Amino acid sequence: MCGILAIIGKGKNEELVRQLSKRMSHRGPDESDLHITENGHILSHERLSIIDLHSGRQPIKGCKSAWMVHNGEIYNHQELRDTILKDHTFRSKSDSEVIVHLYEKFGYDFVHMLDGDFAFVVIDGDDFIAGRDPMGVKPLYYGLDERGRVWFASEMKPLADQCRTFSTFPPGHYYTPKTGFVKYYRPEYEDYRTAVADANLDLIRETLTEATRKRLMSDVPIGVLLSGGLDSSLTSSIAARLLKEQGKTLHSFSIGLDPEAPDAKAARKVATFLGTEHHEIHFTIEQGIDILDKLIWHLETYDVTSVRASTPMYFLAKAITEKGIKVVLSGEGADEVFGGYLYFRNAPTADDFQKETIERVQKLFTADLLRADKSTMAHGLEARVPFLDKAFLDVAMAIRPEEKQPKTYDGVEKYILRKAFDTPEQPYLPDEVLWRQKEQFSDGVGYSWIDTLIEFAASQVTDAEFEKADELFPYNTPTTKEAFYYRRIFHKHFPQVSAAQTVRKWIPKWQENTDPSGRANAAHIQADTNIAKSIIAEGV
Repeated sequence: MCGILAIIGKGKNEELVRQLSKRMSHRGPDESDLHITENGHILSHERLSIIDLHSGRQPIKGCKSAWMVHNGEIYNHQELRDTILKDHTFRSKSDSEVIVHLYEKFGYDFVHMLDGDFAFVVIDGDDFIAGRDPMGVKPLYYGLDERGRVWFASEMKPLADQCRTFSTFPPGHYYTPKTGFVKYYRPEYEDYRTAVADANLDLIRETLTEATRKRLMSDVPIGVLLSGGLDSSLTSSIAARLLKEQGKTLHSFSIGLDPEAPDAKAARKVATFLGTEHHEIHFTIEQGIDILDKLIWHLETYDVTSVRASTPMYFLAKAITEKGIKVVLSGEGADEVFGGYLYFRNAPTADDFQKETIERVQKLFTADLLRADKSTMAHGLEARVPFLDKAFLDVAMAIRPEEKQPKTYDGVEKYILRKAFDTPEQPYLPDEVLWRQKEQFSDGVGYSWIDTLIEFAASQVTDAEFEKADELFPYNTPTTKEAFYYRRIFHKHFPQVSAAQTVRKWIPKWQENTDPSGRANAAHIQADTNIAKSIIAEGV
């Protein structure tokens, strides 16, 4: 939705702050504003207007002395206005404004009341509170400069050369000078032993439908990212049904190297089935390689998987905004929640499977959510993720791992999710899509993309350079030439040690090949991409 910058402490030059904030202008191309409080603290905002287009300008002042900036969406803002904030007078219809009113009414104890994806800072005199949504859908960084001033920003770009140290703000936490970091999001599922519920297919379907309904909240047109895989196809199908009730047509978007790419063909089939207004985008491998430098600057990561998958998403986002769309739904989270990655089938025990799903959900903000936000917001496009809705997670993460494990269903991943939407009387998707095997997004755009990318990156790094990898990059040392190449670009833009430390390296467990591509798993080679339901007809 936006880019926010807050500096708590006096003495910062206003013009410099405006320039620093403009480093994130891609996040909010519609409006830009700055406020200096009576105590000399600064709040700056780059706005992408989605809710309350005319009076939702930020920073926003509360009823008393507090000011705030916010990036994201508060889906229950109207409910809050109508209930616990009904005695407050609002200046706008913006969903963001409820945050400052909740602070003025409840002090620090309000962040758990928000249902949405958010990063915010509220300043009240010399007191302040900063908070981030439970899963980290919206990015937030914090830092400390040489004079002891505290900084918060949506991206590293304004902080990196201003702060002596900075880091990623942890999801599900808020921070105040009096309390330090406080973990407000404490779901039961974080204890793997609480996953004891039988799968309720109706409840899975109902909660995901409601999660999607919330994320259609917008005063501007909405589209869907449609890869043709299960996750994006389901969110597209649900959204299409909900918008049809309102007499609206859904815009769907897919990308591939050519019309015959696996995702492009599957997406075309889904779009035809759903009756969406479909847009198919293509890019060349040369174009992808040409934008790597700019892409890594936008992403603020050198994670191999993120770079691979963000390249097509970057081109897709640009095409979508050119069509006048500002908001899209995306399928991130389903593979983590349901153990959908192919390596999950190798989990030694049900407990190991459950622990891995929990860890992957908790760390989504370091990779997939970072990619989904920054590759889209590079073009002023907001991505929303229904699979990471709090109410849906409470249902899906509580299911016994034995009911999620692929080996329970002859290797079919995400069987529970597929079965929940297997409604022959009113089908959500064609069978060949509903039961299609998992593809990595970066692979599905066309297998030659990853192969050529690996070859190109290797050609840009000499053996002599690679031998010095541990000297050049002692933290999180790259282990392949591809990783080295991305790290070198990242280091050019963000040479600070703090910057490198914001990136987490992940490799799949329980398989010999440590490449993060799904093709590294033997199951991908062996399995038929059109999974037959007949072998698992007994159901759940």
